[in-house]
Parts: sequence; structure tokens; C-alpha cells
Amino acid sequence: MVAISSTVSAAVLVKTYRDWSLFAHDKSETKICFAATQPKDSSPAGASREGVFFYVSAWPKDGIKTEISIRLGYQIKEGSTVRVSVGSNSFDLFAKDDNAFVADATDELKLIDAMKRGSSMKVDATSDAGSTTSDTYSLMGISAALRGLSNNCP
Repeated sequence: MVAISSTVSAAVLVKTYRDWSLFAHDKSETKICFAATQPKDSSPAGASREGVFFYVSAWPKDGIKTEISIRLGYQIKEGSTVRVSVGSNSFDLFAKDDNAFVADATDELKLIDAMKRGSSMKVDATSDAGSTTSDTYSLMGISAALRGLSNNCP
């Protein structure tokens, strides 16, 4: 689990694949690449949130090729899970601060596979204040973005 928020601002857009964008940051010792997208729809409308993103990251130096992380834009309730649903498949992610991660590498691969086959994805979470949010992401372009991730950060 590696948080990428500190490298996001220094990352350079490599290419856009429909609703997903590929970024690279190689100005440091370690090259980092990530495919990212923002929700197409969020509820409740008007909730105070900033920087909501779904990421698939690669850290070649560390042997990481497809690490999933979600930035929810608020402190997630401690001990709660963040649920990601793609079609009939659901995955529970663990929360740390304002991010969510997949705990098991096998589940991460299953989620990536479901994303490639799906057209949309829903993320449900609960803030530390007890409010629930639901974000819907488009999966249009995810397969091409993942190929780009693999090619740019082998």
C-alpha cells in the first residue's frame, strides 16, 4: 500500500483513454505511473469533498504493477470498509485516512478483471462523521489505460 497523493501534483499526463487518464512521474529515484478517473456521479449532491479519484498505480522499482487505491475526499470512518461494486461483483476495501485499498492481491486482480469487463463501477463509503457517499465511475477506457500503464511502467 503506497499513497500516491504526494506525487500526483508532479505527475505529467501521458495520454487519455476515454474516461481514464494515464500519468507518469519519473523525476525522482522511483518512476511511478497511474491511471486515474473521477466519478461521473456522486451522492449526496453538494457534499463537501475535494479530489475524489480512483487510481490504478504501478511502482516498477517495488514490483507493483496494478495497485488500486481510491481517494474519497474526506476522512473515512475508522474500522469501516469501502465497497466497490462492478456488475454483480463486490469487493471490500480497507480505509486509511481518506483513502481505500485492497488488502489481498488476489482480490485486487479479481477487481481489475471485473473492471475490464464492466461498463461502470460504484464506490460506497462512510465518513468519520457517519455520512454515507456513493460514487459512480465510468469504466470506458480502462483496458486501454491498463495497457498504457503496463507499457509506460513495466
